Amino acid sequence: MTTPPAPAAPKAADFLARHRGGGLFTETVNQRIGSYCCVVAYRFGLAPTVLTVANLGLGLAASVTVVALAGAMAGGSVPAGPVLGLALLAWHLAYSLDCADGQLARVTGRASPAGGRVDVLADVAQQIALVAAVSTVATAYEPDTPTWLVASFVGTWMVNLVTSVLQQGAAASSLVTSSSLPIRLVKLIRDYGAVVTAVGLVLALAPQLTVWLLAAFTLVNGGFLVVSIAAAARASLRA
Repeated sequence: MTTPPAPAAPKAADFLARHRGGGLFTETVNQRIGSYCCVVAYRFGLAPTVLTVANLGLGLAASVTVVALAGAMAGGSVPAGPVLGLALLAWHLAYSLDCADGQLARVTGRASPAGGRVDVLADVAQQIALVAAVSTVATAYEPDTPTWLVASFVGTWMVNLVTSVLQQGAAASSLVTSSSLPIRLVKLIRDYGAVVTAVGLVLALAPQLTVWLLAAFTLVNGGFLVVSIAAAARASLRA
């Protein structure tokens, strides 16, 4: 009696096919990198939560390093470009691992409510660290940065995370449902992969302009919050 051959290991394309989107940049870059991370994780028998924890550890390490060196970079004793360039790469790899854990869970059938909670909590922790790093660089280069601007930036930054959580499940919806290329390009302002790229490039190439980055993201995210509240209220009144 012959033993049936073992099933072939999933390829990167198999993992990529099970991604959950995230925007044009995320789908093109981070979800794709995440699929290759899944191939390695599958080969070593790693659980999806291992990727979640790796994402958290890498992202926190990059943000803590930026916070610790911000003053020295502003003072010129530490070169800002290499430090912040490496931080950008670390943030991107961390986000790719965040994309990978879901792909791995769905392909291997290991998705669970507990794993989902760990994923969301890790995202919150990492984004708190990221906004702390960006705010620290802004105030290191511009000590007169208004406190209200930093607070507004930190608060409105979390709008994307909160709305993405609210849009999961049966209540999922979008303010603009079109999937045309022009609309997807506009939506890059809320695509986390594109946002991290923009933030990292400003920090690495022109850290003295970080305070203006804070103002721009406060306006964009604050405006989206206002529009989202208005749309949700209108839908509720019509129900």
